[in-house]
Amino acid sequence: MTTSNPSTDVVVVYHSGYGHTHRMAQAVAEGARGALLAIDAEGNLSEEAWAALDAADAIIFGAPTYMGGPSWQFKKFADASSKPWFSAKWQDKVFGGFTNSASLNGDKLNTLQYFALLAGQHGGLWVSLAIKPSNTKSSMRDDVNRMGSYIGPMAQSDADAAPEEMSVGDLETARLYGVRVADMARPHKSTERV
Repeated sequence: MTTSNPSTDVVVVYHSGYGHTHRMAQAVAEGARGALLAIDAEGNLSEEAWAALDAADAIIFGAPTYMGGPSWQFKKFADASSKPWFSAKWQDKVFGGFTNSASLNGDKLNTLQYFALLAGQHGGLWVSLAIKPSNTKSSMRDDVNRMGSYIGPMAQSDADAAPEEMSVGDLETARLYGVRVADMARPHKSTERV
């Protein structure tokens, strides 16, 4: 007999340089009803944070896009994830990711592709955004998926703007993505054999 637990543990692991990506992480975690794990300024996580990642049903990556890819702090975390990779601890987990940069493009797609590849190396299942873009003449800055991404949420934050000035639409896109990842992880949740 197989039974499943209806609750899903989602963990958002992220680095934020100036607070904008932190706001996105909060929105994603709110939607997923998940936990936040911040990668520190030196690219480190606590042992408790690593244990939470190992126990999670879904892992959502987040980092700002700097110089065409994720921040070096996130890359340090990704390299350190070779330990759970070696023992396949994250295999078959559900994964997602999000990013932010100052420019409209800023090569954010490269960061999301980096996340998807990292998830693939861990044997994970990637969740797409599944929100059609706001790309008509009437579209506004605070519309959902105004960046027109499909692989995961992207946000644009002006270089001289405080995190509190972020687009409401970008944050709502992030929140809706958290909901989607949690929903995708729920039916996929590991079952317990009795």
